[in-house]
Amino acid sequence: MDEKINEFRKLSWEIRNCKKCRLWKTRTHALPGEGSLSSKLMIIAQAPGYTEDREGRMFVGPSGKKLDRLFEKASISRDEIFMTNLVKCVLPHNRKPRPDEIETCARYLDRELDLVNPTIVATLGYFPARYIFKKFGIEDKLDFPKVCGKVFSVGFKKIVPLGHPAALLYHSSLEEKMVENYKTLRKLLDSV
Repeated sequence: MDEKINEFRKLSWEIRNCKKCRLWKTRTHALPGEGSLSSKLMIIAQAPGYTEDREGRMFVGPSGKKLDRLFEKASISRDEIFMTNLVKCVLPHNRKPRPDEIETCARYLDRELDLVNPTIVATLGYFPARYIFKKFGIEDKLDFPKVCGKVFSVGFKKIVPLGHPAALLYHSSLEEKMVENYKTLRKLLDSV
């Protein structure tokens, strides 16, 4: 475990000091993942938001409050998961990530996936789902959000695309369905 912790510290330092794409010029903090390195569940979001960029922590802004509520309703604790982002720096004006930014940052994500080696990979939103589908060779046409909450088995891994909790900031009517989808994670955790 000490070796894993040391490797994670090294990777986190690389991420925090990264200047491999344009995003370093507009960020306050590049965010490495956080949570349990022995977690069975990894949550992958798109990119840090404004508050996360300022505070240097995952999901501490408005969408973080929504995520905590979803976790609470699904009986999931942040202590038992590992959370990270596809893109490690805040995206200016909340724009979509560009292909070269995804390509650059995905190298860090791939290393986090290798290090944690989760059994369950849950993606929050379209871009992380698209990346993970491609990485794991899931041939299903990514019909987002119709795939949200569905479980895709790849070898020993379960891939679960989910809606991003930020959607609840604008569409509270989605909460019931999202809670149901997040409860899928609890069921998977209990079965592994």
